[in-house]
Amino acid sequence: MLTGRQRSYLKSMANTMDPIFQIGKGGINANFIQQVDEALEARELIKVNVLNNSPLEAKEAALQLVEDVEAEFVQSIGNRFVLYRESKEHKRISLPQ
Repeated sequence: MLTGRQRSYLKSMANTMDPIFQIGKGGINANFIQQVDEALEARELIKVNVLNNSPLEAKEAALQLVEDVEAEFVQSIGNRFVLYRESKEHKRISLPQ
């Protein structure tokens, strides 16, 4: 569970990031979940864009992915959301206490 300070720190990091995934009309499938899982292991913090033709809203897509990949929800703004999960082998982000 992220504290307010940690969430704020991650939001500031994500502010300059570009989305690396898009959710379209196909929604979220097993292949997409696997790719997000691998990206979180490599990067720890990712931004995802939900396209207008997607059957899911950004918040519900984020909550579904949080459950599927055991990540932390950081924020959702408009049609984008940010997820964080500490990497087991490639730890890059040092969260404030």
